[in-house]
This record gives sequence, structure tokens and C-alpha cells, in this order.
Amino acid sequence: MKLGFLFAGQGAQYVGMGRDLYESEPDFRARFDRAAAVTGLDLAALCFDGPEETLAQTRYTQPCMVAVETGIAALLERRGIRPQAVAGLSLGEYAALCCAGAFDSDEAVQLATFRGEAMEKAVAGRPSGMAVVLGLDRDTLAAACADAADKSGGVVEIANYNCPGQMAIAGDAAAVEAACIAARQAGAKRCLPLKVSGPFHTSLMGPAGDALCERFKQTVFAPLRCTVYFNCLGGPDEAGVGVPALLVRQVQTSVYMEDIIHRMAADGVDHILEIGPGKTLAGLVRKTEKGIAVRSVGTAQELAEAVDWLKGEAI
Repeated sequence: MKLGFLFAGQGAQYVGMGRDLYESEPDFRARFDRAAAVTGLDLAALCFDGPEETLAQTRYTQPCMVAVETGIAALLERRGIRPQAVAGLSLGEYAALCCAGAFDSDEAVQLATFRGEAMEKAVAGRPSGMAVVLGLDRDTLAAACADAADKSGGVVEIANYNCPGQMAIAGDAAAVEAACIAARQAGAKRCLPLKVSGPFHTSLMGPAGDALCERFKQTVFAPLRCTVYFNCLGGPDEAGVGVPALLVRQVQTSVYMEDIIHRMAADGVDHILEIGPGKTLAGLVRKTEKGIAVRSVGTAQELAEAVDWLKGEAI
């Protein structure tokens, strides 16, 4: 068996996430409280009490998600479950890199806090949006975005390649709306607006990339202890670009999750644990590579079930 971890991204959060682990797992609670101390945020109140509108603000969502996900990964490691390959959707890439040893959990939540603030500042006051588009191929959707950008005078780009026939677009609000119209005219089955606070993974996030570039000059990146599949590459860093440069690129370019899942399967990954709230990534895996067995781990019950599932396997 070859085990991979996939860490959930922004949008999967919900009020109450991590509460049962915090109450039942002393190690999780200690790590979570430390994350709150180093970020200066009341992560427990944000995660457990909300309200949803506050938790959904990028500057809060990002450290909350990373605190929960790195805590779950640490619980799995204490139970002898370690991945041979990791990846994360957008923000989840920071938890994946922490799991791979690039930096510790303190640095992970601090970087997530900085990233969330930088992403909010990048488009402050600029109407923007995101939408999921179903039923088109990549070239057709790219053409729809180009046409909409030309006609609207705004920016709209493919932000996420999630799984076959499912992509997300993002950019200026009017351009996204125009791209949805063009996509439907081109044969898209549905275009679903997303409740997000910015045009993530587009060129509009350039200022956030610049800010991260400066922040990473203060960060020590350790050698990776397992294979990491990067969002902006759709695979490992075979060219030796380096983690800092790839994270700068990541925030302002497309996420190739479909490509990552295909590459993990090609590299022999046959079991995946989705780490974090929700089951979005497990669904993407099932739609992309039916030969990979996948489970989600976001609650105490799911943790116990995952451990039982993997028990007796050669991890």
C-alpha cells in the first residue's frame, strides 16, 4: 500500500469543526491552543462558535483550517500513520508542507495568517467572484473566459481544475458573470457561484504573491521528508524550483488538483486520507481515479474509523 494525504482547502470550513477532537484528544488541544497563542487569535471561538460569517473571512479561515488539519495529521502520526505522498487544495498545501516537514506547525499557522491577510488586502474594494463550471473541457472554458474578459474589460481566469468536467473560474465580478453566460452558451451543464471573499488563484492575487515573497525571506524551509505534489505544477517539484517560489506562484495561478490526483495514482498511491473538514476532496478523488481507496478524516469518529481501516496494512 502507498498512502497519500490530501489536505482540504478554504470553503470546507464549518462552525464546530475540530470541537470533538479538541474535547477528546489532549494532544490536539495542546497543539491547537499553541496555534492560537502564536497567531494571537482565539481560534477556539472562531472554529467552535463562529458565527459562520466571521469564520468565512479569509484572514480567519486560513489559520483555523491549518490549525485543525495539522492537528489531525499529528494525531495520525502518533498512531503510526504517516503518508508517503501529500498534497493540499490551495490553503491545504501549507498543512501538506507542514506534514512533509518543510516547516513546523507554529510556522504553518503563522504563514496561513499572513497569507489570509495578504489575500484580503490584494483585492480590497474590488468586486470579485468565483463560480464552479460543470460539463466543459479545459479548452472550451478557457475560450469562454478569454471572450468574457475581452468583452467586459475585466479579469476572469480558470482558478481550479478540480476533476474531469469540474473547474472553477474567478476574477472581477462582471467578468465572472459574463464567463458563466459564455460557458452556458458553449454547453456547460451548470455554473454555480461560490461564496468566497476574493478571486483566488488568479493574476489579481499578484500583490499577495509579492507579499508572500517578502515573508518567505524570514522563513526557514527544511528538506521534504516525503513527496509533495504542488498545486501550480500538478505534480512534484522535479525541476527544483523550490517551495518558496512555488507558494508565491500558487496564490496567483491555477490549482491543478485533477492533475495531482492522476499523478499520485500513476506514482502508485492507492490509498488516500482526506485531512480536514468536509468530504470535498474525497469526492474529487472518486471522480478522477476510481482505483484509489479514499476516506475523510475531520472528526474524532472519522479518525477512529480511518485508523481501523488502515490497521494491518503496510503503511
